[in-house]
Parts: sequence; C-alpha cells; structure tokens
Amino acid sequence: MSTPRIEVHLSKIRHNAKTVVERLKTRGIGVTGVTKAVCGHPAIAQAMLDGGAVGLAEARLSNVRRLRNAGMTCPITLIRTPTLSQVDQVIQYCEASYNTEILVITALAAAAIRKDCIHGIILMVEMGDLREGIMPKDLGSVAQQVVDMPGVTLKGIGANFACLGGIAPNAADMEALSDLANETEGQYGPFLHTVSGGNSANLPWALGGHPACRINDLRLGEAILLGVDPVSGDQIGGMYTDAFILIAEVIETGSKPASHPQSICDPVFKRLHLVPKSGQSTQIILAVGQQDTDILGLSMPPGYRLIGATSDHLVVGTYHSTQSVGSEMKFQMNYSALMNAMSAPDVKTKLLRGSHSRHAHVSQGSGTHLASI
Repeated sequence: MSTPRIEVHLSKIRHNAKTVVERLKTRGIGVTGVTKAVCGHPAIAQAMLDGGAVGLAEARLSNVRRLRNAGMTCPITLIRTPTLSQVDQVIQYCEASYNTEILVITALAAAAIRKDCIHGIILMVEMGDLREGIMPKDLGSVAQQVVDMPGVTLKGIGANFACLGGIAPNAADMEALSDLANETEGQYGPFLHTVSGGNSANLPWALGGHPACRINDLRLGEAILLGVDPVSGDQIGGMYTDAFILIAEVIETGSKPASHPQSICDPVFKRLHLVPKSGQSTQIILAVGQQDTDILGLSMPPGYRLIGATSDHLVVGTYHSTQSVGSEMKFQMNYSALMNAMSAPDVKTKLLRGSHSRHAHVSQGSGTHLASI
C-alpha cells in the first residue's frame, strides 16, 4: 500500500471511548467526542459514538460538512467561535455552538429565524487559559441578552483549560464554573442543560474523586484518540496509545559521517542538539517530512534516534538496522503530529476494523509505559 499512511485501529478508538465514558458516567459526566484532529473523519467519529459519546464537537465547518455528507445525524456542536461570514452554515449544520461575542450571537439568531429553527448557544467563560471566553463578571449581562433574543436559546456555559495558557484545571476551577452556572440560572431563569468543564486535560480532576458539582460534560479528543493525558503525556490506564500509527517508506540506507554541531542551521533541531552519536552507524532516510507531520511529535522506535528532517525527508540513525530500501517503519504520534498528518494531502488513511488485543500495553520509545489516572 502507498506511503506515507496512517493505519487507524477503529476498535481501539471505540475501546478508549467506551473506557472513559464508563468511568465518567459514574460521576454524572457525559462525553462529547472531538474530531478536529482527524479532520472530521466519519469512521473515526462513528467509533467515538459507538463507544458511548453523546455527540460530536468540531472546530471547522468543513469537517462538519464532511460528517453530515457521510450521513451522520448525531448532534454536532461547533466549539470554535463562529465567524460572521459563516453563520448561515453554522445554523444549517450544527445544533449548537460555543460563543463569546454578542455580535456573532445576534447574527446566528437572525440566521436561525430565516431558517425557522432554534440554535443552541453555549457561552464560553474565561477561567484562566486566556484564550477565548467571557469574563465572569460579564457573563450575566451576556446571558440576559441571549435569553431575550429570538432564534437562539441559552443551552449552557463552558470553559477551556490547558490550551493557550497550558495550565491544567483543578477542583477550585470546577467549583467556580459550577457556581457561575447556578448564578446564571438563579438570575436569568433558564435551566442550563450543559455545563462543559473543558477538554481531555480535565480527566485527572474528573477521575480524581473530587465532587463533580454542576459539570456534566467534557469535550474529549486527545484522550480518546491517543489514550494519554495531554498535560503529563502519560498513558491513561487501560487505554490504547497506538490507535494511530504513521508508516513511512525507506528510500536510502547507508553510513554517513557524523555532523558537527556548528553545521546545524535549523533553529528547532539546533536547540534540541539532535546530532548523531560518534562512531559508525546506519543512517536511514524515509519519504516523509515536515510537510506531512510534526516530526518532533513522532516517537522513535526502540534502537533508533532522530537525526533531523527537511520538508520531504526524515533522517534517523541506528546501530543495528535491518531496514532496506522499500521497507517500512512505524511511528507513534503525539497530538500535534496526528493533527498535521491527518490534514496532509499526501498522507493516506487506512482503516483497520479488526479486534484488538486484550491488554493495552504499548511500546513507547525505549520501553512500555503504563500509567493510571
């Protein structure tokens, strides 16, 4: 089969979704599956739903259209603030959207009225990540305007953590968000069906025994797709980290002289001191590069080390290679590498629907790493 390609184990994605859904269900928290990293791939989205996700969330309308064109009828929420230029499409394809700007909400309401429907609004609140969000002191006034606006309904509130600011949420953050939900209901009337605590970075809190308070939804992508806690990078106990494997083809093997540190001009690799070790070793060049994925997000197989990469070439070194021209090498990916590879036009996707092994023990770099959350 052609390379580079991503082999996708749908049964492992379904297993990961089911595992986290069942653990959160006991806490009264539902799971919305986030498909933006896989560009709204319908089969992967269906695996999330088969695992128990109550709906899907997307950041880009092109991905939502892909899901709808594939015949998916489940609720889909747009989690990036809609652009004014796309409000009609948002109403057409999404049951609800996350919002921070009253100007955009007003445009959504007008579009909903034209389509003779009601669109759900979830207000994002700034809780410390410093990306999108209404300041808590302003939430009440915005909520009141939404409540009074025909064409839309105030469905809930939400927050985001560990993205721009990189700070993981804690119990105090979840209590504060819950208090805001109670205050909004008390002052402005409507019951908030959704209080979304955040993303995969919330799992240590959600599974740590703290009171769930009003939090009843988490938006999970990375945890389901890759089986890891995005803050620590640790594998979540009982979940697979190898549902996605990047496969690249070897186009050259041989010995090359070791590079001198001063010859490295790429600032990224220079900072990481990615210089071949001294001594004779085999250098392998693969037909995949920076245009295809985030090279620094690839896990090198045991016995291999990253030497460097260019737009179209990945260069690795080893002392005991059996690779030959035309053979294939497999790499696990972090979230950034997966996201870039899934959107790269020259990286193909192969779906594997077979059953998986019973235990989620996966090789990570030099050995097996299994952690519990």
